[in-house]
Amino acid sequence: MYCHYNHARALLLATTAALIATPSFAATQAEPPASTAAAAEPADGDTGAIVVTARRRAESLKDVPVAVTAFTGAQLEKSGAIDITDVAQTTPNVSFEVSRGTNSTLSAFIRGVGQQDPVAGFEQGVGIYVDDVYLNRPQGAVLDIYDVERIEVLRGPQGTLYGRNTIGGAVKYVTRRLSTKPSLSLKGTVGEYGQLDAVVSGSVPLSDMLRVGAAVARLHRGGFGTNVTTGADNYNKDIKAGRASLELGRDESALLRLSADYTRDDSKPRGGHRLIPGLRSGTPVLANVFDSQGGLVDPRQKVTSKGAAANAQVELMDGILLKSITAYRKDDSATPIDFDARPAVDVDVPAFYRNKQFSQELQVQINKGPLQGLLGAYYLDAKSFTAFDVRLFTSLAGLTAFTRGNVGTKTWAIFGDFTYILSPQFAVSVGGRYTDDRRTSTIFRQNYRGGGSPLFGGAGAAFGAPSSNFTGTRKDTGFTPRASISFKPDANNSFYASYAQGFKGGGFDPRGVSASAPDTNRDGVRSYDEIYNFLTFRPEQVTTTEIGYKASLFDRRAYTALAVFNSDYKDVQIPGSAGTFVGGLPTFIGITTNAAKARIRGVEWEGDARIAGDPGGTRLNLGWSAGYIDAKYRSYVTVVSFSPTTGLPTAPTQLDVAAYRKVQNTPKWTASGTLSLTHPFGNGDEVSASTTVSYRSSSQQFELHVPGLDQKGYALLDANLVYSGRDRHWTFGLHARNLTNQRYVVSGYNFLRQNPFTGNFILANGSPGRSSTLGTEGVLTAYYGNPRQLFLTVGYKF
Repeated sequence: MYCHYNHARALLLATTAALIATPSFAATQAEPPASTAAAAEPADGDTGAIVVTARRRAESLKDVPVAVTAFTGAQLEKSGAIDITDVAQTTPNVSFEVSRGTNSTLSAFIRGVGQQDPVAGFEQGVGIYVDDVYLNRPQGAVLDIYDVERIEVLRGPQGTLYGRNTIGGAVKYVTRRLSTKPSLSLKGTVGEYGQLDAVVSGSVPLSDMLRVGAAVARLHRGGFGTNVTTGADNYNKDIKAGRASLELGRDESALLRLSADYTRDDSKPRGGHRLIPGLRSGTPVLANVFDSQGGLVDPRQKVTSKGAAANAQVELMDGILLKSITAYRKDDSATPIDFDARPAVDVDVPAFYRNKQFSQELQVQINKGPLQGLLGAYYLDAKSFTAFDVRLFTSLAGLTAFTRGNVGTKTWAIFGDFTYILSPQFAVSVGGRYTDDRRTSTIFRQNYRGGGSPLFGGAGAAFGAPSSNFTGTRKDTGFTPRASISFKPDANNSFYASYAQGFKGGGFDPRGVSASAPDTNRDGVRSYDEIYNFLTFRPEQVTTTEIGYKASLFDRRAYTALAVFNSDYKDVQIPGSAGTFVGGLPTFIGITTNAAKARIRGVEWEGDARIAGDPGGTRLNLGWSAGYIDAKYRSYVTVVSFSPTTGLPTAPTQLDVAAYRKVQNTPKWTASGTLSLTHPFGNGDEVSASTTVSYRSSSQQFELHVPGLDQKGYALLDANLVYSGRDRHWTFGLHARNLTNQRYVVSGYNFLRQNPFTGNFILANGSPGRSSTLGTEGVLTAYYGNPRQLFLTVGYKF
């Protein structure tokens, strides 16, 4: 047996070397092995004992000096969580929403940092990780919750350990590890709106060293509304997904995990709800906010994402562990976006988004007495393709502006993070990361007359010279340090203070139009440098200081965590879009600038307490979260053509409008409370009932106030009743989401002319009224969060 084990270890060493030398399909999973991951479920009532890997090594939630909220698989199942956006309801200062036209694109904000406009080629300020593999684009990032071990939400810059584009924070989606015993889990869900879901997962050990497993999911739901023009369901869900994995190894001293996943979303297009009648036709506003009337149906909506991953780790010597994390991912989206949400082709945008990425990460983890930490290197090669028509047939018969953009990213980094335990009470941590980020972008824009572009099956004919035909490259580098000091007066209390920086790479706006570049030297010619400077944007940076306290109190009946932070946000990237005229023709352009500086400070408090009862008996628990953010722009420089004093149009002037802008998607207050009662029966059965109230104060979709799209404060009420049979084989759950049927806006489009200071709608002469900047009917279109949903789940585990 000893020889057999060492042969396997030698095989893993060779495999790791091969992964280091040769690119291959693979994704990450720097998680504890199966034996350790089992500890991720906390002792009853002791939330602080949840094991997390926020610092790329296993630590209890209470001990890690990072503001992190963790949800175990069991907690998510009991709460009836559907997808990753649900965890934001009970996490302070966090907003996760489905973005506009599909079910699969994510808009994520943590502590005021994120990205509202989910354009391929852009990267979010919140990093999403599936088994430690970074998802480079927002497309395909709305992850359905099935076969999950836990989800961790890390708040604040994570640049040292997680790299660029985690300046707001990071979300870790950790899938379930394979059991050392044969297992099979079945789960079915039936609910309102024709909801019918099925999830099957299982694993089997082929020997004491080799295990294989798989999970498949079929998720179906009818629409919350109807597209009254096409007759299709609106806001429906039609997803097929699967994941397969193989594990070789007995324990963490030598372990290889291979995995592959595939998701296909065939849901119908999510049509927006017009908030105003048509400016020219008078098309009325529909009564149901989940109904739409957009007529665009091409291309057929389809979103696929897939990937493969390999994670190998070998203990080189006592306390020295080598890890290799290799990954390949690809996603493709075809979506018809009807901006104006009307049957006529007023502002219709058929679009393709395609992304693919390869990444390789190496880590050397060190655990030598009082010294713990890691050294690592990371490489990413990513490509993004964007293509879309902007069809303005009602403005000029058959007018289409076709845009194609490609963005290539190659980035590498070296990093290290170490903790030294000075005494049983004190520990210091120091880390840093150096990043080299290179972008290459091509942007092409061509007008067509008589129909759409050929790529989208249109019959239009090209006319005029291309208004964009640009290729550019840029290189950005950054060093992101992190330091913290921890003080533990005893085993149940922990204080920390930390300093961290985050870095988000620069790039090029793939929607930009070269012909709109300003002639800065006024020589009558737009030079390459002038076009380059117009289309590119610089990196943005966040520097955060934070102090925190975590504790397990009252004989571990309660867990609490408190964090106070201050962030300086520099060179804020503001992606925007506007209707304008280029060459005398109406069109759409994307404009991304480093327009702003901001200061964001706040407080977060969360916890869980067993307020009555004892472990194993009838018990009453209270969980809570509260977040406060004071987010203000210190400067926001942009060009306006409007006088703040007279209220009349003026010549274009560059002004600082910080006093008139707000940080988007950042409510000042977030809060939640969960009351749960669990009652066991003598035969081993158990019933638990819980209810959650979550609250978000008012927030804006964009930096400038937009009447109708900005959301007032609101509360959501959820409830759950779950029965677990003896030995947890059978489970039955009755779940209710948004019991009060609250209507709330999560995203939208606006192409109405606005006062640049108040945001109020105006006519071309500056007087109050509505006038369109793109199309003839006016675009003010909203997308809404899910209505009330009731559903029943039945599960069985062998």
